[in-house]
Amino acid sequence: MEFIVTMVLVLISTKICGHISVRLGQPAVLGKLLIGIVLGPAVLSWVNTSDIFQEFSMIGVLLLMFLAGLETDTKQLKENFKPAVAVAVIGIIIPLFSAFLVGEAFGLDFEHSVFLGVLFSATSVSITVQVLKELSVMKTKEASTILGAAVVDDILVVILLAFAMSFLGGGDEVVSIPMVLVKKVIFFVSIYVFGKYILPFLLKTASKFKVTVPVTTMAVAICFAVAYFSEMLGMAGIIGTFFIGLFISDTEYKDEIEHTVDPIANAIFVPFFYVGVGLNVSFNGVMNQLPFLIVCTLVAVLSKLIGGFIGAKATGFDKLSSLSIGAGMISRGEVALILATTGLASGLLSEEYYTTVIISVILTTLIAPPLLKYYFGKLKTN
Repeated sequence: MEFIVTMVLVLISTKICGHISVRLGQPAVLGKLLIGIVLGPAVLSWVNTSDIFQEFSMIGVLLLMFLAGLETDTKQLKENFKPAVAVAVIGIIIPLFSAFLVGEAFGLDFEHSVFLGVLFSATSVSITVQVLKELSVMKTKEASTILGAAVVDDILVVILLAFAMSFLGGGDEVVSIPMVLVKKVIFFVSIYVFGKYILPFLLKTASKFKVTVPVTTMAVAICFAVAYFSEMLGMAGIIGTFFIGLFISDTEYKDEIEHTVDPIANAIFVPFFYVGVGLNVSFNGVMNQLPFLIVCTLVAVLSKLIGGFIGAKATGFDKLSSLSIGAGMISRGEVALILATTGLASGLLSEEYYTTVIISVILTTLIAPPLLKYYFGKLKTN
């Protein structure tokens, strides 16, 4: 029953704080993230991570990205593929070298500095997606570019991580670069064939079942199965669920599935994802590394903002749209948290700097929503 109490606390507090955040002129997601820090070990210690909490959090983020795929305009996504690649590539190069220089300036070992660069090259659009949904701009060319860039970013960062672990040493395991690339190819070929030819057949078959919500059940089961398949091939599960949502958005079952999955996701599972982000924060020993934390966070925010801005501007977007896209790439979220854990286990991120890096990642996730609201708000008024 202890988890039931946690569940009540998480669900009610996120809705209240989300409401307060909106009343103060900020996206609801900002309040939901902040209450995670307050409830967690950093402040009150009322909520602590556990296996079941992490499972709920994982289901939340998988469903969040599935819904993002459902709400994405596939035509816009295809039209903005070129700028998405430019935003992703430049948005990796600038943070990679900037964070590496920060590591060198603060006296980190060469391999630790390189890993810091790889870690801050990552982007997580899980939080960004929620803000875009709140602002009702998911179907804009800017949002499509952000989502496309996030997919490309995920692939490139995984490959960069493989290189780092292979050449700099990452424990006993030797990472095969060709195998990493082969797995990526297998993933995209498989997901395309499945989504284009098999998925519509499965949904149509399910629609004939004489039971409650058969189409939605089939869609959610496929969503989770593809997330598992994605992880097996070294891709983030959220990329798989996003693509499944994307393919379903082109079928006649899109509205039915969206209207039944959205309430379940946002009423039960997604709040655990927001609070779970805050549970990673701990202020122990941070004051000793305050200069590193401040510089790291500033560089993390500005490097992605500038990288995204340059990539978008170079491919035809105006100044305001380019800044909006850059702001959408700032959040490092759970992708960087996973990379940090991997780096700690493999010796590429020292224990001394682990907590500070985690807090920096959380700060980028907190800074992104207000910036997104500001820039997309100005876009709407133009």
